[in-house]
Order: sequence, then C-alpha cells, then structure tokens
Amino acid sequence: MREFWIIFKQAFMTKAKTKSFVITTIIMMLGIVLMTNITTVIDKVSDLTGSGEADTLTLLIEDDALYQNIAQHLNDKSYDFTIKRAKQDEQALIDEVKKDKLDAFAKVELTTDEQLVATYQTSSMMDDKGAMLQEILQAIQTEKQAEKLSLTQTEVQTLFAPVQFEEKNISASAKSEAELGQARVLVYVLMFLIYFAVILYSGMIATEVATEKSSRVMEILISSVSPVKHMFAKVIGIGMLGIVQMILLGLTGFIAVRTSSATGDIGEFMKFSDVNPMTLVYGVIFFLLGYFLYATLAALLGSLVSRIEDVQQMIMPMTILIVIAFIIAMSGLGNPELAYLKWASYFPFFTPLVMFMRVGLLDLPMWEPLLAIAIMLITIGILGWFGARVYRGGVLMYGPSRSLKDIKKAIQLGKE
Repeated sequence: MREFWIIFKQAFMTKAKTKSFVITTIIMMLGIVLMTNITTVIDKVSDLTGSGEADTLTLLIEDDALYQNIAQHLNDKSYDFTIKRAKQDEQALIDEVKKDKLDAFAKVELTTDEQLVATYQTSSMMDDKGAMLQEILQAIQTEKQAEKLSLTQTEVQTLFAPVQFEEKNISASAKSEAELGQARVLVYVLMFLIYFAVILYSGMIATEVATEKSSRVMEILISSVSPVKHMFAKVIGIGMLGIVQMILLGLTGFIAVRTSSATGDIGEFMKFSDVNPMTLVYGVIFFLLGYFLYATLAALLGSLVSRIEDVQQMIMPMTILIVIAFIIAMSGLGNPELAYLKWASYFPFFTPLVMFMRVGLLDLPMWEPLLAIAIMLITIGILGWFGARVYRGGVLMYGPSRSLKDIKKAIQLGKE
C-alpha cells in the first residue's frame, strides 16, 4: 500500500499546487460571491454611473387634461420613469429618435368618441416603457368608459375582478411552488457542478496518464508498482482534489447565501429555506458516483494513447456521453415527470445528472434512487475490473493510437 499512497499523494499535490488550479478555484469562489450579491452590485453600479435615475418619456399630446391624468396615474403607481411634454412636432421627434438624441416618444390622442389612440416609437429593442404607458392608458380608458356608462368605482372593480382560481395537488408528496422554484435553481447549480467536475477531472486523469507515457516515466513506475494500483491511485488522488475544490465552492456558496445583502423576495428565495436537505445529500452521492464512473473510463482511455495530443480524440466518446446526459437532464427541469427521463435515469452514464434532477424536483419512492445507485455501483465495479485489465496492457503500448480497437490489443498485452 505504500506505493499506492505515494502515487495518490503525487497525483493530489501536483495538481493542487499548480497556478491554474489555484487561480481557477479563486475565480470560481469570487464568481459565487458575486452572483449571490448581483442585485446589490447592479444597484451600486447604477448609482455610480447614474443609470439608476428614472427615464423620461416624451409625450406628444394636445389635451391638457389628458396629460395631467397620465401624470397622476404615473405618480400613483410609482413607475420608474417620468414624462415630459414635447415641444416639437411628430416628424422632428422621429428624426431625434433616428439620430439617437431621443430614446423614445409616444403620440397620444383622444378621439371624438372618447377613445384613446397612442403610437409609441422607439429605437431600442429592450424598452419596457411602452408597455407601462399602455397599462396607464388602459386604466384611463376604463375610467372614461365607466363614467360614460354611469358606473361607480366599486362596480368597475367588480366587473374586472379576477376569477378566484386555486390549484391544489392532493398528492402527499407534492411540492409547493416555493419549494419547486428553489429546488429547480439548486438542482440546476448542482447539476452544472457535477457536469463541470466530471468533464474537468476525468480529462485531467486521462491527460496525466498520457503525459507519463509520453515522457517514458510510466515504464519506471510500473516496474515498482502494479498498473492496477497506479490506475486507482490516480483516480482516487485526483478525485480527492475535486472533492476539496467542491467543498471550498460549497462553503463559499453557503456563506455567501447566508450573508447575502439581497433583500425582499429575491433574498428569501436565495436562502433555499424550503429545499429538502436530502437534495444536497443526493447531490454529493451522485457527484462521487459520477466522478468515479467517468474517471475510471478516462484512465482506461488515457492508457491507450502515447501522446498528449491524442487524448481529446480518445476521450471524445466519453465527453459526448456526459454532454448528452446534461442535455437530457436540462430538458427535464421544466417537466421532470416525462417518461423518457425515468428510463434515462437508470442508464448508468446518465444517472448522475438525470436521476439527481428527478430526485431534486420530485418526491420519488426511496427504491428508485437506491436502485439507480446500485446500478451505478455495479457498473463502476465492472468498469474498474475491465479498466484494470485494459490499463495493465495499455500503459505498455506505444506508437500512434488508432481507435478504441486498441482496447483488445491492450487486454492481450496485459495477459502476457
């Protein structure tokens, strides 16, 4: 076991001390802190740049009473823009909009039958002042028609009162909207972390093995330690590095969320108070299982190449598998009860993402995630046994790597 721990320590410490790993971890931690305080950052930037000031909408309007009515509604509803009355004619305003001297303007008219007609012209594709102005004009239009029909304010409110409609899920395992919304965000974040970690660390293992082969260091290593010990020491060593990095990111996220300066509904939403703690437990379990599954496969594939340049080509099938799993899992965030998601969640190479998504968004019977975990453990065991046989011969193979057909040659070489 002494040789195993030496290789384990070397695999862990070599990568942990690299500048790229340290810088990447720090950037990701800062990114988490920034995202949890994004609303505060936006407000601060708006204050510094002055962009937080209310916009002004120019109105081309002849009726003084109508202009005052619009201004009154604007103040009552506390919209984030103000209005001013245009002094130019319509063509002059159009020219100013085209020359970017004016963001937008609206022409509002009152017809002879007391109907409001408005034309909103803007040069921006992301301008929401038009919709807010339409809301104000609709309220004024309703008041005028109610006055014409001699309706009281109470009668108008009764006329436009929304239907009281409440949807209830009578299932004992149903989640509330708050629980489902928070769970969806948390599942998305953890799914991305699993996807990121599997691709990053699996590729790291394959590259490490190929590097040692290309530098002929492998020949010295396997003369003093068995290829099987070497493979699993690499897998576990870099896996521990990934766990340390995920713990750092998780602690940063937890502290950032708990100390976030975000207030109101967004602040409460970010506390994830309605999320089932088992979601986090399953996140850890499927992260570990997904890593060891793909890491063992990566070590197997990495042992077949002799040049670092060939690594990406060799692990491409593995990368495609995890990308497909991520796409399938993402498609289920909107509706996790789709039939194909259930079947995909039991396919071991899709399970870490798809089953985790289902567990996070649905209250599944205990046997479903346990069955998926059992399938993954059996698959990891089989892949580890098969990978050890391939690895034993693969590390001794040199020359150009042709394709996955080299697996058969590696097994035969390992028997000799």
